[in-house]
Amino acid sequence: MSDSWPRRRLLAILRGASEPLDAQELARVTGQHVTTVRFHLDVLTRESLVRQFQQPPRGRGRPRIGYTAVQRSVGYQELAQVLADQLGADPRRRSDAAIAAGRVWGAKLEAVDQPVESLEDAKDLTVTLMSELGFAPERDHASETEESALIRMTACPLRELARTHSEVVCGVHLGLMREVLDRNGGREQVTVRLHPFVEPELCVARLELLRARTPEMSNGEAAAPETSGEPRLATSTGRIAPQLRPGETPLRPTETQLRANNEAQLRAATDPQLRNGDAHLGKQSTNQW
Repeated sequence: MSDSWPRRRLLAILRGASEPLDAQELARVTGQHVTTVRFHLDVLTRESLVRQFQQPPRGRGRPRIGYTAVQRSVGYQELAQVLADQLGADPRRRSDAAIAAGRVWGAKLEAVDQPVESLEDAKDLTVTLMSELGFAPERDHASETEESALIRMTACPLRELARTHSEVVCGVHLGLMREVLDRNGGREQVTVRLHPFVEPELCVARLELLRARTPEMSNGEAAAPETSGEPRLATSTGRIAPQLRPGETPLRPTETQLRANNEAQLRAATDPQLRNGDAHLGKQSTNQW
């Protein structure tokens, strides 16, 4: 919009109006001639700042043309991008700051009356919370055990930003889940880790009973040091992907894994003493994918 005080004033009046106003009404409010008002309204319409509506006539005559301001939506994606960039260049610090911010967010949410006294309670609360936030969570029943469970996040409101700033966006979501679980009594019961993009459109939340945690994760991934008392965001390498459902296509092994498998099979074929052991390990390396 050009730097025109009369047009800015008209736009402000229309934004504060509860219904469309016509040129004559605006002329009375501003004290301008109705022809001048129509000129400014035409400019604002061309710039997509106001919209025209046909209104019923007052008595006899042609229908009136009413005007209303176009409501601009906040660019939340751009806002999140700016905030993410302000957390610094160190991914570790960015992740810590994001998790802390997520906890603050979780503390401000209305209390969810779902006490956490078991892993089942934690799963129900997490699914309820993430459903309300638009993540379309699904419980992965095939992978559940008495000590751990996976929840598949099939949608994310900030997916595109998360692809480039996962330590920030996913860190906030992780802190949010932890805070809500803790507020409902889960602090001494369960822990949650978030694995971003184990598939192109899928993130996974992993819930574990605290008594089941060991320094070495069951999938061979060493647990991150918790010097600050807050486990950091898990790195997603595909190793913790949930069990596939019927009809889903399994993930393909990487070139490095295929090479390692082939070398193991070659050693097994040429060395009788290694034949049984290495062949078995090679088979495991392929089957875990």
